[in-house]
Amino acid sequence: MKKVIFVALLSFLGFTQADAQVSFKPGVRAGINFSHFTQTDNPNEKFSSKTDFYAGVFGALQLSKFYTLQPELVFTKQGSEYEYIDSDNKKFKETIDLSYISVGVANKFTFNRFNFVVGPTVDVRINDNNKSLNATYNDSYDYYYDDYNGIDFAFFVGAGVEITKNFGIEARIKKGIIPVNGDWDYTNVVYQVGLNYAFDIKK
Repeated sequence: MKKVIFVALLSFLGFTQADAQVSFKPGVRAGINFSHFTQTDNPNEKFSSKTDFYAGVFGALQLSKFYTLQPELVFTKQGSEYEYIDSDNKKFKETIDLSYISVGVANKFTFNRFNFVVGPTVDVRINDNNKSLNATYNDSYDYYYDDYNGIDFAFFVGAGVEITKNFGIEARIKKGIIPVNGDWDYTNVVYQVGLNYAFDIKK
């Protein structure tokens, strides 16, 4: 019985080793962000989507035919359009711009030309800028807030298709879990659509 188990274990290890195709490819990824904040309980304020971009680099460590571990470093511009109605029924609008350096780990599962990704990110805010779009007044102004949290922890899930062995298209949804503002409970929501390109490394 012990011999049977030993042979079975060797066979399994041999199959795993044969299936493994360990390789590493650095790459770049970039695309469009459609971001907004989650809604608050205040019926007089509303967050809607704003469009911006993301761009970064990754390292794809393919550990098997189906699984790739992909650390990523991405600059991502997020935020939200904001609308508020005050007690005098005056409407105020502004664009909230937040920029992050996002450090993530994508777990990529590949089936033929299609892949699915899931993973966490730690997003470090590097600046924020609110540009008033208020139509009630004639002046527009830029100002900075110091009460936005400097870090966000998020999770993402997505899918992609490989056009070639190096070039692909992907779409992701990223959801933050730390409130954007220390005084309120709204969080980041980001939809991403973009391209990625992996470089071959000569042996």
